[in-house]
Amino acid sequence: MCQVDEEYHDHITRHDAPRASTSCVKCKEACAAVVVRVGDAYCRICFKEFFTHKFRAMLGKTRLVFPGEKVLLAVSGGPSSSSMLALVQEGLSQKAHKKLRFTPGIVYIDEGGAVGLSMEERQKTVTLLQTVFKDTGFPFYIVPLEQVLDLPTSVLVAMPPSHRPSDTYKAAVHHFLQSDSSVCVTSAEQENMASVETSHTLALQRVLSSAQTLTARDELLSTLRQHLLVHKARTEGYSKLMMGDSCTRLAVKLLTSISLGRGAQVAQDTGFSDSRYGDIITVRPMRDYTAKEIAFYNHLFNVSSVATPTLDTKAGDKASIQRLTESFVTKLQVNFPSTVSTIYRTSEKLQTTHRNTPPNQNRDTPPDQHGDACLLCMCTMDASAEKASAFQATLISEELSVLKLHDAPTPNQQRSASVAPCSSSDCGRETNDGRCCSSDQDAAVTDFRALLCYSCQRTVKEMSSVKSLPLYIQSEAQLRHRRIQMKEQIHDFLLEDDDDDDDD
Repeated sequence: MCQVDEEYHDHITRHDAPRASTSCVKCKEACAAVVVRVGDAYCRICFKEFFTHKFRAMLGKTRLVFPGEKVLLAVSGGPSSSSMLALVQEGLSQKAHKKLRFTPGIVYIDEGGAVGLSMEERQKTVTLLQTVFKDTGFPFYIVPLEQVLDLPTSVLVAMPPSHRPSDTYKAAVHHFLQSDSSVCVTSAEQENMASVETSHTLALQRVLSSAQTLTARDELLSTLRQHLLVHKARTEGYSKLMMGDSCTRLAVKLLTSISLGRGAQVAQDTGFSDSRYGDIITVRPMRDYTAKEIAFYNHLFNVSSVATPTLDTKAGDKASIQRLTESFVTKLQVNFPSTVSTIYRTSEKLQTTHRNTPPNQNRDTPPDQHGDACLLCMCTMDASAEKASAFQATLISEELSVLKLHDAPTPNQQRSASVAPCSSSDCGRETNDGRCCSSDQDAAVTDFRALLCYSCQRTVKEMSSVKSLPLYIQSEAQLRHRRIQMKEQIHDFLLEDDDDDDDD
């Protein structure tokens, strides 16, 4: 043990902490302005080349965006989507060394009504973004989230894929260069925010408030936003939807998806491309950038961003699973700088296999819109399990709990069960058997959940009533139920694939 009067005769050497290089690691001449990682110090010019090259390399090696193709940029005003817009604008400028070859457009989803902002506050944010969008010269669309209430049921149908195979990319580039190497960009007027009615805003807030937890509200809002983006891309003739999800955001999304039971959909939720909608391919070219790199780029090159409040703004770290996961990853990243990159590299290796998918079928093919696709997220259904599985046991336990709750009234309820008003807040009917008509609602929820994947089932379970969902979702659910009933009625008259092969 250490003693008070103990003397130390040995000289204690002091080791200084490693310091970042003062010169650029690439050009070896200019002074370093940015330290991306330990040992990776770049000057201003080299950092811009590094940042731009990463964006173009991501688009080039995947070969999903063909020359002359219309691409819709989903810009939320945040740092990541704003830097994505700046990179596209620079890649299409006259001074660009190698120009980008697609035709861009911009879409902004105004979610102010969902978070309770006034029309003046929403208009102020829209005015700031309009100034940024007009400077780019690209066509842009300002779409209020209230329009999701009037969407058609076709948004929940996976259209035939319109993308071409990657082996024709070189031929498409050659044809584009021979015909005309310039990209035509036209301007467009924005949506009029004054046209948003108060009744639509209140209806949207009722939809989100029907979810009892912030976790479910975040998932529901994300689903509705994605539906609106896909619908806007289809109506305006765009075949690609470019998102600004950064590496840090995708790392948080990966862990969040696994926590919410979306393990089977992680490859589509965090991958570079997402083809669940068929004709509209979602791409994420910013997935190689960390939040730190994006912040440096925006600061050094004056890329403006607009801060907009969300559902979890000013919420605590334990308010939702999304907030808890984000807090965990960001705090761990401070002491362990390789946390985000490790999670991100893991997501690159994830793939989803389905037992019912034929070996010769492409995994990128969208699922059947009336069979294997989830009603909300449009991913392949993962809720079909064997009878002896843990998931099936959980469903049986839930059904028994509901039956026990409604079939076992108390003695007081039995004495007053002659004619009693319904206790449900959704109706005022009277029942003669002492049972609340909410049992009908539970049956409706059970039928509705049969069309959902496991994660979306958890979200719907947190909702007070499925009748609060937008009309286009309810209409598509009824259509799918009728198709299932029709298929069951004619099941004995259908020929299986094996029978057709035997006949041949």
